[in-house]
This record gives sequence, structure tokens and C-alpha cells, in this order.
Amino acid sequence: MKMRTRLAPSPTGEIHVGSIRTLLYDYALAKQSEGELVLRIEDTDQSRYVEGSVERMLKVIKDYGLKWDEGPEVGGPYQPYFQSQRLDIYKKYALELVEKGNAYYCFCDEDRLNKVREGQKEMGGVTKYDRFCLNLSKEDVEENLKKGKPYVIRMKVPSDVDIEVEDMVLGKLTFPSNDLDDQVLIKSDGFPTYHLAVVVDDHLMKITHVLRGREWLPSTPKHVLLYEFFGWEKPKFIHLPLLRETDSTKKLSKRTGSVSALGFLEEGYLPEALLNFMMFLGWNPGTEREVYSLDDFVKDFSIEKIQKSEMAAFDRQKLLWFNGLYIRNLPLEDLWNRVVKWHEEYSEKLNLKNSTDARNLKILEIVRERMKKLSEFNDITFYFFEEPKIDKKTAEKFSGDSKKAHEIIDNFIEVYKNIPSEKWNVPDLDAISHEKLAEFSYKPKEAFMTIRYITTGCESTPPLFDVLGLLGKEETLKRLKKF
Repeated sequence: MKMRTRLAPSPTGEIHVGSIRTLLYDYALAKQSEGELVLRIEDTDQSRYVEGSVERMLKVIKDYGLKWDEGPEVGGPYQPYFQSQRLDIYKKYALELVEKGNAYYCFCDEDRLNKVREGQKEMGGVTKYDRFCLNLSKEDVEENLKKGKPYVIRMKVPSDVDIEVEDMVLGKLTFPSNDLDDQVLIKSDGFPTYHLAVVVDDHLMKITHVLRGREWLPSTPKHVLLYEFFGWEKPKFIHLPLLRETDSTKKLSKRTGSVSALGFLEEGYLPEALLNFMMFLGWNPGTEREVYSLDDFVKDFSIEKIQKSEMAAFDRQKLLWFNGLYIRNLPLEDLWNRVVKWHEEYSEKLNLKNSTDARNLKILEIVRERMKKLSEFNDITFYFFEEPKIDKKTAEKFSGDSKKAHEIIDNFIEVYKNIPSEKWNVPDLDAISHEKLAEFSYKPKEAFMTIRYITTGCESTPPLFDVLGLLGKEETLKRLKKF
């Protein structure tokens, strides 16, 4: 069966990382069945519209390495793919429901609705519309419409029935209709609510499988009713676990870190690592395998292996591990291009004073084991491009006192001065330095940590002689002599 899936984000800000997880699953289902993935922009809430957010969403999705078969920029047989351009379609179907008796005009103003809600709260009941306008006569409705009185169109929820929702992960679920409100379908500004628009669009665009977060489960019985009112075949529903912080039962929080898909790219995460990490946020292959390419995931993904749990832990440390793994496994030149591109797009330019491409690659080669994010390159390599600031007390602490520190530096200045330029390489530096270490009766830590800190300004770096080899003889001596 060819599956048609969709993602329908709202342009009210940056696209959430959870939406990328859903899109990833949508993508896998569509591709493995040679079906289509539809991207639709749900921009009916004009009050929350954020200028430029559509363009950013589309770019971020592409930056993650995902693409859609129908939608903005690519078109398709069910255009337009912006809901704000489909208002006449929604109005037509809303009026059809009114004609059938499954919806009705409501002329209540905001003041009355607020009073009804306040009264229901005081009584300790559920707050929902009291159906004041349900029993208006046809003449009253026509009179109000002639006068141009503002209105909404509400769905008429049947009383005292059980609404069954079939979910491919959670199984059969039952919702009492009396718990549902008479949902607004068309707002007073002529725009549809999500509930009407999503059902109409999913039907007209022939969506076969609806994947969305578990937070939308309470809305699904309303959508099931609409499908039944119209006499349309329902799509398959798949509600995915919500994403939570690892140490909490609450959803992802900005207080803990990024929650937008763009935010993780800005932090320096690789799209491949992000996708690999997100594959497991609600799905498990049932094996020990953890590393998946996108193509491999498409082959292995199945609805049956989506987890039934309400929430999936978004382990930021695990994401960091994935990213470090991908950084270490990228070809060196590819990784360098990623580092450069990241700095051009999300940060200040790279600090590459007096350096060559060949040297930059060598620097990257010795620090990549320490990199977990692209954004860390400047911070862990700055001493290759500029003189570090040295704290005297820190420099002296490894040897125990000032006199010993200066003695160590004086002795190694003489050693390094006498090393021929052709022998200024890692193996020879290592051998000569250890030979002199024994001759001077220094402990490795007191001598080499003192040299490391004075030449780099850091207590932790790649192997010391790798660093000195790349700094070069002249620069190494200059820094030691300055101290």
C-alpha cells in the first residue's frame, strides 16, 4: 500500500524538534511504500503568525536532510498548500455540516462566553459552550445574518454516545461524547479552526496515515466525528510519545537547552547525528543497533515498533555522544568544510590567523577526538592562532613553586633551541623531551604540564608534542621565553 503522510506545521515561531521527529517518521513511511510526503502550512491562526517563520521552517527541514514530495516550493496536485489560501474550501464544508444538522451558527459575544465559563468554574463543572444558540429558529439565524451580526460556526457534538478512535499504536480508545465541547469550526474572522481544516485537508489531499504527538489525542474524537458527519473514510491514526527531559516527566524545556530544530543546528550539532538520535525517540528496532543512516532507517522503520509509552526521554547527553561519534567518523576534509560552514552561518568567522589549509587540517585531526560539537572548534584550538593569556600562579602550580617552574622553562628553552628544524616533529620532540626529562630528574607532570600551560594557556589539550609540532619551533620558543 502506498502511504501518503503529511506534516502540517504552524508558522508561529521556530519549528519544534518534536516536529522534526514526526517528520522523520512520516518520511520513512512514505519512502518505504513509494508513497508521498506532503508538507502543508497551517497558517489559520493569524494572530500568532510570525513573519519569516515559513521560510525558516522550510530551510531547517532541508538542512536536516529531509524533503517533501508535495507542498510549498514544489507544488503538487492539491494546491494551494497554505491553509490561509483555502478559506473558501473550508467555508463550503462548514456550511454543508450546517445543512446536515451537524453544525450551527453561534452569535454569542465574548462577554457572554466569559460569563458562562466563570459560572461553570464556580459550580466546579467542565467549561464548555452551553449551546445557547443551538435552538435558535431558522428565522432568527437568517435575521442575525442579514444584520451582519458576528458569528462562528460550531460543531454539534451528539449527546450520550461513545466515540471510538482506532490508533495503530495504542489500539481502540473510547471517548464519551458528553466530555466534548461544541468545537468552533469557523471563527468570526472567516478562518477555520485547526479541527475543521485538518480533517478537510487530510481528506482532500488523500492522506492515509496521520502521525502526530500524543498531545493531539484528546482532539482526535472530534476529528473522527467530522469524518463520520461527512461520510469520509478515516485515515490511520498514529499518536507518538511526547518528548520529555530525562530527569523530568514534563515536556522539553528551554530552561534545559534548545527545543527548536534550528537551535540544535546553531549549537553545532550535525543533522545526521540529530536524525539518528531522534529515530529512537519513540521507536526501537528491537536490536542493539544504534547507528542508522537515513536510508537504513527507512528500510527498518515500522509502525509496530513505535513505543506505546506516553513520553520518550530526550537524553541530551546521548545526543552529545551521537554527535561526537559522527564528528569522529566524518572524512577529515568533510568535517573541516562543516566547521567552516557552521561558523559562516551561525557564528563569527573562524580564528585562522597566519594559518594554511594544510595546517588547519592537521589541527583538526588532533582535536577532533575532543570535539562533540562544531561550535567547539574555536574554543579548543585558539592557542594555535593567537598567544594565550597566562596566569602566573597556574603556570607555577604544576612544579610546586616559581623557582622550579622557571628552571624547567630555562632548561627546555635550551633543549628546544638546539633541535634542528628538520627534527621539529612529533616523534623526535617526544623522544628528545623524555630523554631530557630523565637527565634533569623532572617528573613528567611537573615539566610537561608546565610547558603545556605556558604554550597553550590550557591545562587540557591534545598530546603535548602534537601541539608543539604544529605550533612550530619559533612560536614555541617565543612563548616559553616570554614567560
